[in-house]
This record gives sequence, C-alpha cells and structure tokens, in this order.
Amino acid sequence: MFNAGDILETIRMIQDECLDIRTTTMGISLLDCIDPDINKACDKVYDKITRKAEKLVETGEKIEKEYGIPIINKRIAVTPIAMLAAACPKENPVKFAMALQRAAETCGVNFVGGYSALVHKGFSAGDLELIRSIPEALDVTTRLCSSVNVGSTRSGINMDAVRLMGEIVLESAKLTSDRQCVGPSKLVVFCNAPEDNPFMAGAFHGVGEPDCVINVG
Repeated sequence: MFNAGDILETIRMIQDECLDIRTTTMGISLLDCIDPDINKACDKVYDKITRKAEKLVETGEKIEKEYGIPIINKRIAVTPIAMLAAACPKENPVKFAMALQRAAETCGVNFVGGYSALVHKGFSAGDLELIRSIPEALDVTTRLCSSVNVGSTRSGINMDAVRLMGEIVLESAKLTSDRQCVGPSKLVVFCNAPEDNPFMAGAFHGVGEPDCVINVG
C-alpha cells in the first residue's frame, strides 16, 4: 500500500532530482525478413518495423502524460543486420542502414539499433561486409546505432576483429569530422554483449528473444 510519504518522495524525485524513464525500447526480430534480393529484404524490414512500432511513440507519450514522468528516448532494436546481409553477399549493407533510418523516421523514434555483427568466435557470412560498411552507414544516417561484439569470456577475443574495429572507429570519425566526429558516438565495441541488450547505443535484438518485445529502463 502506498502512503503519503511514498507519494511525496516520488514527487520530490521528479521535481528536484529529475526522475525520468531513460528509454523504452521495442525489440523486433527481422529473421523473417531475410531475402537474397536486398531490395526485397529492405522493404520487408521497413514494413515490419513500421507495422510493429506504429504506436510506440504515441503510447509512450500517453504514459508520460498519465504518470507525469518523462520518457527521454523511444527506441527500436532489431536482429543483428549482419544476419540479413549474409543472404545477399554481393550487395552493399548500407541499403539496410537506409531502410532502418526510414523506418525510424516514420515511427518517430529517436534511435534504431541493430546495425550489428557478433564476431567473438570469428567472421561468418555477412559479418565483414557489414563491419566495413559501418563508417558509411553512420555517416549517411542520423538515428542509426551500430555495434560489434569482438570477444567473450567463454570463447576469447577475436583479435582480427579488434584490429579491424580500430580502423573502423577512426574511419567513422574522419567521415563525420564536420559534425564533431558524431559517427563513433553511435558505435559500440563489445565484449560479452548480452543477448538481451536493449538500452545502450549498441542495442540489438538477440536471436533468442521473442518476435517483438518492449523493454523499459
């Protein structure tokens, strides 16, 4: 049961200590969007995200008004795009980045995460192409976030990936040098990235997660 002290403490936290909800993130699986034709795959990605997240921002704003607590960011996290890029190896993965950007703009979310690759055990199909495309993808988008997991306690560290990511961070900084090197600020290099990873700039929707889920933090 709530008492007057609890209520007053909550009010004080909101007014004096800037209590807020940092983010609500909708995780969306894109495994059913895989297609060897990258243009069809991008259309599927856009359609699924805009369908699932159609009311994400609207609902968040209603919650803000109802409870009087601001939600700072509304975000989307998707399946690591390297998995989709593996089906169309001769294409530029940046097309997926543009599809994610369009979907984010349509839904009105602040950020979309999942331009990601998990290479702690080594590079599989699609991983290298996606990683090498990260600087361009972050240069031509504004709401896209990217991440690469290069190591884990169980499998060790992929040192080739560590070396490559150093080059990628530097290239991304150079490409966005006219914007205070904003590119690397949206890129996370992980060790031990959790499967349920919705809240960081490098958020992605783990393959063991359900088709669609909401995380509040």
